[in-house]
Amino acid sequence: MGLLDIVSSIINRVDTFMSEKNMVTDFLGTLEEKTGIRKKIIVVGAASLTGLYLMYGYGAALVCNMIGFVYPAYYSIKALESPSKEDDTKWLTYWVVYGVFSLGEFFSDIFLYWFPFYYAFKCLFLLWCMAPISWNGSQVIYNKVIRPIFLRYEAVVDDMVNDIGGRAMTAAEDITREVLCTLMKNKAVVALSPAQPETKSLPSSTTATVAPSDSKEEQPLFLG
Repeated sequence: MGLLDIVSSIINRVDTFMSEKNMVTDFLGTLEEKTGIRKKIIVVGAASLTGLYLMYGYGAALVCNMIGFVYPAYYSIKALESPSKEDDTKWLTYWVVYGVFSLGEFFSDIFLYWFPFYYAFKCLFLLWCMAPISWNGSQVIYNKVIRPIFLRYEAVVDDMVNDIGGRAMTAAEDITREVLCTLMKNKAVVALSPAQPETKSLPSSTTATVAPSDSKEEQPLFLG
């Protein structure tokens, strides 16, 4: 398949998308009515501005990640709701490749960040991975790189996961058993401990002090 065939396939896909009834096409139709500019020209202009922004704009990482996430997420939900399983496999393959790429990008971002026009090339890579062609990026990378490595180490990874899962389950059971035993022992100790006598506060007694009488007996007076 040559370059012209790829461009033709992309144009046909865009035409199909533009003929669908959804929120994006409704918005483009409203813009076409108000501005008099055809929807295809609006799409081409928006794509050109997005490309320039990815090269020179601030926050290009956010725009690039939104392009690589929003469109595939929308069509992944549509694939889940459709009875066909072919589209499920297509988008599941994309998300596997997207996850592996994001993991590799996490460790190499400190170097790739300084690469000129990095986010523009990353956006083109993600568009290639979701392109509506038979040899899109997700299919090529999965079949040529991820699948052979997975098949080679599948048994080893399964044994490792099962071993780790078994050890984690055993450790969780031991911890739960120890906690329950500790709680039961504490409960038994509290139940067997003697009751503490209750101390009652006695009311304070008030002593009445009797003042000595100041009255004096009157002596009789004898007049001589």
